Amino acid sequence: MPVFEVFEDEDGLEEIHARLKDDDAMVRRIAVLDLAESAEPTVIDTLIDCLKDNAAEVRLEAARSLESFDVPEAAASLAEVLSDSDEAVRKAAAYSMAEFKNPECAVPLLDVVGHKDAFVRASVLHALKELRNPAVLGSALKALADLDPGVRMEAVGVLGYLKDINALPALIHATHDPDPKVRRSALGAIAFCGEDLVVDALLEGLGDDEWSVREIAAETLGRVGAVSAATSLMGAMEDSFWQVRVKAARSLGQFKSVSAVSALAPSLQHNISNLRKEAAAALGEIAHPDGLPYLKSVEDDPDPDVRKNIRWAIGQIQAA
Repeated sequence: MPVFEVFEDEDGLEEIHARLKDDDAMVRRIAVLDLAESAEPTVIDTLIDCLKDNAAEVRLEAARSLESFDVPEAAASLAEVLSDSDEAVRKAAAYSMAEFKNPECAVPLLDVVGHKDAFVRASVLHALKELRNPAVLGSALKALADLDPGVRMEAVGVLGYLKDINALPALIHATHDPDPKVRRSALGAIAFCGEDLVVDALLEGLGDDEWSVREIAAETLGRVGAVSAATSLMGAMEDSFWQVRVKAARSLGQFKSVSAVSALAPSLQHNISNLRKEAAAALGEIAHPDGLPYLKSVEDDPDPDVRKNIRWAIGQIQAA
């Protein structure tokens, strides 16, 4: 719970509570804002009560205000509001829950993971991710079989944050999910494991039909240090989507793969500056003399950030 400046004006507190009973919803809304800034001991209970106000704008401010109170009581009440009749209120509740970091907040949320509404299930799982409570493992694994792809994606996120090796088989299975967003999330989530356990799944992802899945596969191969995948990443430097090539270049630079110099060089001439910048940086990381002629030929790149990387890369090679 945050530390507020002490609110010493008792008459002021009484006045705020009086405004919470006003017939005008706008008056009550402002009273919620004022109450959230006070240090009254019962402020959380009062804000929770405001979640039941008959005016959506009041419930909205109460849901927003509870973001600052990282306690199970607030989590439980916000979970109920995920079913509110007003969409803005539902979204505010989901956002506030996602800001919580107290693992104890997971306990009341677990009761809602199986809710009939997919938005509720996905929002709760999204909030559980940041809480990193091991007790949610079973619920997250079960949610991988949910009919809604958004729920499955959030379940993958929970498992990725937990970094529990027991979840790895399920995560690898999720890399074959029919939804590309779930596959992408799963390929990113398995980065906590060693190369030998996940390299096959990542290499398969590098050949996915969806470019965003190939992109995360190329990135994760670098994160797990899968040097054995260098040849496949060099092939990815010819991908039709420059975003994939950017991640492949970054990973090849991390590997310091000398054999990748000639595969990286063509991207120094690409029309996308981000790709030229990454290719230059990768050649600098590799720091092999074979990269010098390629870098020298583009020293006058029109983009200042690219030129900066080129100069750095040349310096790295000359200093090696």
